[in-house]
Amino acid sequence: MLALIAMMGLAQTQTATITGEVPAVKDGTVIGLATGSLGHDVGTVQNGRFSLSVPVEDVTLVSLDFMGEGCPSRTFNIILRPGAHVKVSGTDCLYPLWKVESDVPEQQTQNRLVDHCRDLLEKCMKLELAGAWKETEPIRLEITKRELDILPLLPIDAASIEKLYEISISAKVTKDFPYLEQARALEKRFAAHAPQALKTQMDEIHANLYPPRLLQVGDQAVDYELFDLQGNKHHLSDAFAGGRYVLLDFWGIGCGPCRMAEAEMNDFYEKMKGKLEIVGISADDFSQWKEHEFSKRIAWKNWNDGLKGLNIVSSYCDVHAMPYYVLLSPDKHIVWKAMGYVPGYFMGMYDALNGLPQDNTSNLALVVTKVDVDAYATKVSFRYYTLKEYPFVVARQSYLAANGKRYKVTAADGITLDERTFVNVKAHTATEGTLANIYYSDFTLTFEPFDTKPATFDFREGDGEDVFVIRSISL
Repeated sequence: MLALIAMMGLAQTQTATITGEVPAVKDGTVIGLATGSLGHDVGTVQNGRFSLSVPVEDVTLVSLDFMGEGCPSRTFNIILRPGAHVKVSGTDCLYPLWKVESDVPEQQTQNRLVDHCRDLLEKCMKLELAGAWKETEPIRLEITKRELDILPLLPIDAASIEKLYEISISAKVTKDFPYLEQARALEKRFAAHAPQALKTQMDEIHANLYPPRLLQVGDQAVDYELFDLQGNKHHLSDAFAGGRYVLLDFWGIGCGPCRMAEAEMNDFYEKMKGKLEIVGISADDFSQWKEHEFSKRIAWKNWNDGLKGLNIVSSYCDVHAMPYYVLLSPDKHIVWKAMGYVPGYFMGMYDALNGLPQDNTSNLALVVTKVDVDAYATKVSFRYYTLKEYPFVVARQSYLAANGKRYKVTAADGITLDERTFVNVKAHTATEGTLANIYYSDFTLTFEPFDTKPATFDFREGDGEDVFVIRSISL
């Protein structure tokens, strides 16, 4: 994630300009610009040229990307100050390597970083464009090592700190990161000399390089100090008041699925009041989070740790992806974790929390509604939520797992196994928006009888990776 660095003291936002001469880029290529977690399209290349006017305060890091034929899927960091005139030029489509002419001191630091790794960056991008992603992995590590080696020779400014931030993320998500101690030593040196305005970003770097232990299902929840929109302090433990479940919702302003989930989450929250509290934890810069209209209309607890969620994310989330959900029990233990949103998830979650005990987090939209067990068969009734136009398929290889054995499916009612089924019952009274388009279907599968009635069992739609799974279904 790119950092927007805004120093205090200016009364109003000013502008900087970026002009480019890039004859190899096709006309009509769209230019995207991001500051912090917010991005949008800002223009196109025409006749091999482009010109952008960018609002800035003091030192502002922006990220450009060019979305056209022959362009890599990369970001192009440019550092601006008010009134700056930046000239960009290049003879190919490898835009992160284009020449940047600027009087901004931090941009000159950025240029030195790029020049130091230019040959490796070019090689890596050409492999990416050829689809040879596996071959880029050792090159990426070599680039990181070069960057770590040159950073002590550069000014400690917005560009060098941003680079250390990017490396710290790699260190956090890469198992057995080979340069961790070198990165930690550099963080210690930078922290002693970094400008005060960049202290928050240095805190984020520290959190990445010294992450807390990752909590797993069954672990006791760890408390965190968090802040609301008014700056008031809260503790995560406050949300458990009244013996409620707590759902942690890790989200971001620039996250499309997070916004798509809003209507269904609102409906779920209203239905679960008194039983469950939602704590939204933003991954955004504190100032962006406070001012954005999406943040202001959140109905549940809307908190931020002041570090873009980095500390609490490191404790609770297996990956730094959004949205990410963690359900905590009233006794403050982790019940389950789930990543991503698909329409119907919260309807399925509601049914699962208010019906038969089960773990349906492999696909929250599929829920077991009833189980009938006798000496001749086990019948399991399901409900599946999704958008009206989206079909689903249940495989003939489905089975129940219990008693160390598998029990095969023998019959299906309401669906045909291995064939597409469209949901057919409207799930909500809403007449517009996502909620209006969520439907469900009920169906029943019959399985071979259990040898011995188990306390719990699992349902699996075969042994593949991308299959329906519901665990620990209680009898």
